[in-house]
Amino acid sequence: AREQAQASAPRLAEAKSDIGRSEGLARQAAAHPNPTLGVEVENFSGSGPFRGTSLAETTAQLEQTVELGGKRSARMASGRADVDAARARSTRARADFAFDLADAYAQAEAAERRVELAGEAVALSEEDARVANALVKAGKEADLRAVQARAAVQAARAALDEARAASAAAFGKLTALAGSPRPLTAIASSLLDHADRSETIPQPDPRAAPSYLAAQAAREAAARRVRVERTRGVPDVAVSLGVRRLNGDDSTAMVGGVSVPLPVFDRNRGNISAAQAELAGAEARLNAARLDAEADTRSATARALAAHSRIAAARVSEQAADEAYRLTRVGYQGGKLSLAELNAARRALTEARAQTLDARLERLSAEAVLARLQGVAPFGDQ
Repeated sequence: AREQAQASAPRLAEAKSDIGRSEGLARQAAAHPNPTLGVEVENFSGSGPFRGTSLAETTAQLEQTVELGGKRSARMASGRADVDAARARSTRARADFAFDLADAYAQAEAAERRVELAGEAVALSEEDARVANALVKAGKEADLRAVQARAAVQAARAALDEARAASAAAFGKLTALAGSPRPLTAIASSLLDHADRSETIPQPDPRAAPSYLAAQAAREAAARRVRVERTRGVPDVAVSLGVRRLNGDDSTAMVGGVSVPLPVFDRNRGNISAAQAELAGAEARLNAARLDAEADTRSATARALAAHSRIAAARVSEQAADEAYRLTRVGYQGGKLSLAELNAARRALTEARAQTLDARLERLSAEAVLARLQGVAPFGDQ
């Protein structure tokens, strides 16, 4: 699923295109202003001595804008910061996607396992119904017990249908997330088995979390944009140099000039204020990202520790429920216990198995969160 996602997942393709866009804008930021080539003809038509083109003056002139105030260097630094921010966003997107993919994979496997548990519950209820029917025919149970047993079988079959529908939905989500052209319908290797391993719980550094690093890069890019807007308030100089042809004297002359706009009405103050406000927002988001990363680290660590204990307890409860059901079934067949007690024991066993599955799934989720905070793929390579 991970290999398929690397090749065709839309979210990863979007993150990659974001980097390409930023790199293109960074290259453009290093460009110098284009020169302007102009040709001007004067006195080529008129009255009196200016009739015709004998006194025409033709000027060919090249004009170049010279940027002042460090505009180009500021643009280039801002472009590099935007590329770094795009790469940090891509790293965060890949970490988030890896978490979502692992979660969808685990949910699909859990759904597949729930179908198996529901099938086992159907088999147990059918066997209990067979025993109930035998006792009714032998005159040891009332006809009502057979009816109750058949109702339990129908309820178990309905639960099986529900589990199958949930499994189809889980595999559909996994297929869409991985971007697979073919529907994924089965789990090749188990993640739930990973939940049974005894491993050291990692302690991620919240300031190394991809979400925090992305917010930090965004803050740096915003600071660079403030610098760009401030340099735009500095007037540029336009320098021109050309050659003028004087037809009347059959001679040529050099012409040159310098022009500077006067910053009377527009000093780019509005854009500077907007960039400063954007920087303030980026700093607030950086602080929020730090607090969120710290909280997520503490929460995921606690969840992983609790899930480990919960799995052990659920295993014990499942074994006890299994033994209780076995003894209750023996007692019912011997006429010492009622059908209601047998149904209750079977439901307790089904619930215990489901709780064990939920505990394993919870541990996988906690470990996946810790992996996301480290910027690595859960249960796999970086």
